[in-house]
Amino acid sequence: MNRRLRPILGACLLLAGLALAGQALWLQGKALVAQQLIAHAWEQTLRTGRPVKPWRWADTWPVARLTEPGGRQHYVLASVSGQALAFGPGHHPASARPGEAATMLLAGHQDSHFAFLQHLQPGQRLTVQDSRGVEHVYRVDTRQVVDSTRQTMQFQQGLAELRLVTCYPFASLQSGGPLRYVVSARLEPAT
Repeated sequence: MNRRLRPILGACLLLAGLALAGQALWLQGKALVAQQLIAHAWEQTLRTGRPVKPWRWADTWPVARLTEPGGRQHYVLASVSGQALAFGPGHHPASARPGEAATMLLAGHQDSHFAFLQHLQPGQRLTVQDSRGVEHVYRVDTRQVVDSTRQTMQFQQGLAELRLVTCYPFASLQSGGPLRYVVSARLEPAT
């Protein structure tokens, strides 16, 4: 290679590397700020009793807070659209609210907010805080892999159930396939 081209090629590679690193840092920073804004909107919702958007142009807002067995918390958003799921798990609008005697369906990405589903075991507890601040405790009952092209999601009536759904397999390089990992949990009686 020509000696004069080496420094130019090196500078181009360095600039490309810096651009990629900058883009990754920008995305991570944006995600962290979004989580802080969503947490603040949730606190305002609890105080006022009304839905609060995390930023003016948001097309969703927090409707619940899900707590894993290990204590990690996720703010549940009022949509299962791709835009909403980029920021957190979403509540399916046709499903029940926390504590109601029907199926409440929450969806999330298997490589981020719902990666923990793969570690859930029957008997573990999940807590869902509603917009009034009431905490509902659900105990994990079943886990299964479902082919969404062969089996549709049925919402039950009369049974207080939390259903958590994500794509399967976990840590897959390809997303959007037909397989879903479904965790079902039953509402424990209030103490």
